Amino acid sequence: MARDRYRRSARGNRWGLAVVGAVLLVAGLAALAAGQGFFGAGPAGQALLGETAQEVLTQQWVPYVAVAVAFVAAFLALRWLMSQGIHDTVRRLSLEGGGQGRVLVDEGVVSDVVESEVADYPGVRRARAHLTESAHHPHLRLALTLDEDADVAQVWHRVRGNALADLRRSLGLEEVPAVVRMSMTAPTRHTRRSLA
Repeated sequence: MARDRYRRSARGNRWGLAVVGAVLLVAGLAALAAGQGFFGAGPAGQALLGETAQEVLTQQWVPYVAVAVAFVAAFLALRWLMSQGIHDTVRRLSLEGGGQGRVLVDEGVVSDVVESEVADYPGVRRARAHLTESAHHPHLRLALTLDEDADVAQVWHRVRGNALADLRRSLGLEEVPAVVRMSMTAPTRHTRRSLA
């Protein structure tokens, strides 16, 4: 199920970050303790890197390898960040076919119908809908931009009584959990003209 997949992904992200953070913390504390002489005077007075490591670092190819490693690390970090921003919109919905099997419907078609219906309500300037969670038990995320003088309560009642009811009927589901976010447009600024 999509919800379980995203929970596992979030749990893996947390564990990965915790492990990396713990390793860096332990390494930093160990270096600090060695420098302060907690492990005796010998480790505190020695160079951090041995002679072999220092010889390797003086080679001409080392900076190029360091740059290549930095690029790979940056690419992986960006890919990870981009994957966190991907929402869990389902691609297709699986509907009962009345004993004739199942019917697959593209999520974009259903979302477009919801957006078109809600966008025609008085006071609604823009509507964006997404169906999430799973193909068999979808959830609706509806983001509305309202005019500054819109009746928010009336818009909400129409969304709940009309749009959500129509969506449940068209999908043949008893319930479709929904999150509706409403925001108002910025008021129009009126410039004052000074009379001559």
